Amino acid sequence: MSSSGILRGGTALALVLAAAPALAQSEDSFTLDPLVIEGSKREVATGTAAPVTVIDETEIRDRQAGTIAELIDSVPGVALVNGSTPTGSGISIRGYGATSTYGTDQKVQVIVDEAITGSEEIYRLGTQLFTDPALYRSVEVLRGTVGSFEYGSGIVGGVVKAETKNASDFTGGVPGFRLRETLEYSSNGDGFATSTILAWQPTDRAEFLANYTLRKQDAQVDGSGTTIGNSQFETPSWLLKGRVYLDEAKEHSLTLSYTDTSTAERDVPYDSFDTSGGMFGNVDRDIDSRTATLVYNFAPQTNPLIDFDVILSYADQQIDQSYIPGSSDAPFAPPGGFPTVNADHRYETTRLAFKNTARFGTGMVDHELRTGLEFIRKERESAESAPGGTDRRVALYAIDEMRFGNWTVTPALRYETQEIEDGTGFGGPDTYDNDALMGGISARYAFANGVSLFASAAYTESLPILDDLYGTDRGMSGPVAQRELMSTSEKSHTFELGGAYDAAVVFGTEDELAFKATAYATTLWDVTSYTVPDVTGVHVDEVETHGLELEASYSMESGFYSDLNLAVARGEESYPGGLGDADWRALPGDSARLTLGKRFGDTLDMSWEVVAFDDIEVDDDETPGFSVHNLRATYTPQEGVLAGTEMRFGLENAFDRDYQPRRSTRRAPGRNFKVSLAKTF
Repeated sequence: MSSSGILRGGTALALVLAAAPALAQSEDSFTLDPLVIEGSKREVATGTAAPVTVIDETEIRDRQAGTIAELIDSVPGVALVNGSTPTGSGISIRGYGATSTYGTDQKVQVIVDEAITGSEEIYRLGTQLFTDPALYRSVEVLRGTVGSFEYGSGIVGGVVKAETKNASDFTGGVPGFRLRETLEYSSNGDGFATSTILAWQPTDRAEFLANYTLRKQDAQVDGSGTTIGNSQFETPSWLLKGRVYLDEAKEHSLTLSYTDTSTAERDVPYDSFDTSGGMFGNVDRDIDSRTATLVYNFAPQTNPLIDFDVILSYADQQIDQSYIPGSSDAPFAPPGGFPTVNADHRYETTRLAFKNTARFGTGMVDHELRTGLEFIRKERESAESAPGGTDRRVALYAIDEMRFGNWTVTPALRYETQEIEDGTGFGGPDTYDNDALMGGISARYAFANGVSLFASAAYTESLPILDDLYGTDRGMSGPVAQRELMSTSEKSHTFELGGAYDAAVVFGTEDELAFKATAYATTLWDVTSYTVPDVTGVHVDEVETHGLELEASYSMESGFYSDLNLAVARGEESYPGGLGDADWRALPGDSARLTLGKRFGDTLDMSWEVVAFDDIEVDDDETPGFSVHNLRATYTPQEGVLAGTEMRFGLENAFDRDYQPRRSTRRAPGRNFKVSLAKTF
């Protein structure tokens, strides 16, 4: 079957699920656990208006992903620029995020244990989300703006929120010591990973965890057997985490987490998106990404008005690189290499946040009021390809989730003020001050039979960033252009409309079904992130995107389950001064993902997954559609000498398809057999 046929088949299945009767609701907000559909591979958050997807630890293990990007590309609306390597890849949500030039456009927020991290706009280096999936117990992906106001400003694409493992995940909350060892191997590129976890719970009021993971991979080959240049990597990672309850009632707690992932690349292309040295030649590059978070929580059992957190987080990313002379791909490079190639980078983000959740009632209305005060300081060293300086911000937010009858209405406000100190010596003012008030509202109505409908509207502003200190605006240059750029915030609004459906006993006596569809429309204006193609210094006037996202899950008592997601997106960018308009450059193509599986008790789980992208043409640039098949099996013996051992087998791109997704700059990996062994002692 062609990829277009598979996509149409996935759409048809979605319509069948949508027409089914029945339903119930569960999740109430992005911060709560979503409804669990027993037996399904992927949970569907039907009880909230926010378009959120949670990838839990079981799915993290089953997918055997080598990067965080590879892990979340299964979420509808998420597309990757490459993805199988930590460098030279990026994450896009609803067409915002990574570009082919930078790893980010600042419209997707990445949070690791409350620390703001992810990437900077460093030329041709991709995202700097250097971390390993083995460190995490869950990853949440929130799409769009409406649920983002407690996580930051200017979030148009969405939020990726990762939570590291806890010792109690392995001790079960019982005092004692646990050791978990995981070994993985992948055939394409002779990939290897080892992850060792030590979990210790001395009492029921304290827990400590240490995790060391080493992951490495040689150069991979695509579906035609051609070597994919610049696809090798080696990344050691550390996680240290502890939590202590300070009183017998467990009302006061302290949690400290630290992650560290590094990579040492030798004689690799500076242009990490490319497969060869190109005009810039090759470099030696060392990258170290560290995050640390300290959280104090006070949650008195007798006072629902207080669930108070004090959060101090620190993210530090350092990139050191030096030119390797003599590359035949770079005949025009000066003897010592271009200044951009020799540039070192370091950026540090410190955040102090005070948060509280108060639960109370006023008449017929129940409230869950989340409020917060944040102080954020980002420091970055100046480099040839990235301006330096200090970005200080103070933010206040309030989100009130109100329930009355069958209604849930959630207004949200965020106010943020900023002072940017110029560290470049470019010639403009020493500091720039900006502020913005933004917010949104969502409403959800749950019918008695379980059907729910929801709608939302949200407005956000992206305040100027340190990268804009080198910018020019609408054909101007010098301090005048810099002053205009540094006083202009990008603005956007997003409207969403959708429905959800979940139920038990739908087609049989013991089955469960969940379904959720969200249509959205986003407009971005006062654009400073994108310039008109082939026109120096002129920015895009406006970007409009709209689309449909669908998630569905169905399971039966027999152990059969199926999961489906679908994403359709369209978009246009318009230019000033009569330059016309064009298709939005970041469109990934319509996609569908269908998983069919069967569980045999707690012993065996087998599944087949098909991923399909339709043909797409963006301004005469046509990308063929494709379909890829993945097979997975998890075998966990319940008796005998192997009892408790987890054996996972995966076959990705089973038919060795040769293809390249539209957003990617490299061919995709060909057939890849994966196996992993894990056991907790």
